[in-house]
Amino acid sequence: MTHWQPDMLRGQTAVITGVSRKIGIGAAIARALAEVGCNIFTTYFRPYDATMPWGSQADEATEIIADLQQMGVEAAGLELDLSQPTAPAELFAMVQERFGQANILVNNATHSVNGNIEELTAVSLQNHLAVNVQGMALLCQAFVQQFDEGAWVENGRIINLSSGQSHGPMPDELAYAASKGAVEAFSLSLSAALVNRGITVNAIDPGITDTGWIPDDLHQQFVAQAPMGRIGTPEDAARLVRFLASPEAGWITGQLIRSRGGL
Repeated sequence: MTHWQPDMLRGQTAVITGVSRKIGIGAAIARALAEVGCNIFTTYFRPYDATMPWGSQADEATEIIADLQQMGVEAAGLELDLSQPTAPAELFAMVQERFGQANILVNNATHSVNGNIEELTAVSLQNHLAVNVQGMALLCQAFVQQFDEGAWVENGRIINLSSGQSHGPMPDELAYAASKGAVEAFSLSLSAALVNRGITVNAIDPGITDTGWIPDDLHQQFVAQAPMGRIGTPEDAARLVRFLASPEAGWITGQLIRSRGGL
């Protein structure tokens, strides 16, 4: 049984990408880790949020950081375009300067735009792959490169956010589904590469999560289909990430864990 202690991760540092909206999964993960004493470094990218129907407030990402600081942990963040190949190294240089080495990486940021086979374009594929695959993989590399080659990493954790593409078809999200399939494949193979370093690598599928993107009619449809009578909340995903980041999850690696409430 897990017994959450207020200081379970006290003094450790987590890098969490895609933390720009207070009702988003990234913000919930940041709060869940801060609750157990973890210092937090976030990334956000408001130009992407501005293109989405839900949008975000201009100062929302910085307000999240201020809220985390009020929880008694160190917190900082950086606006960063993770599609740029140099972004991961820039990020970890700033983390190192502010907090020293980070031992937890949560790849939550994602690029997601609907598109079926008729709408599929090279540009759409490139945009999804640049953030969801290239960005994720190079962030993992930059995380590992913080440490001396072959060195043991105390409570080293990489947690990648996937989706439901291996649970069922997503015909209207082809580029997104392809990129998230790559996340799962990469996570499995990376886990084998890092298992003897003390670094676990897992992916999670949070299922349908209410972060403000679901129209009322579709929300009612999802709830009607849900065995538990509701859909997922950001806090559901955050609790799973917190467990995987904790010392109690040190024996778990190379897994795709679904948190879907039976859906």
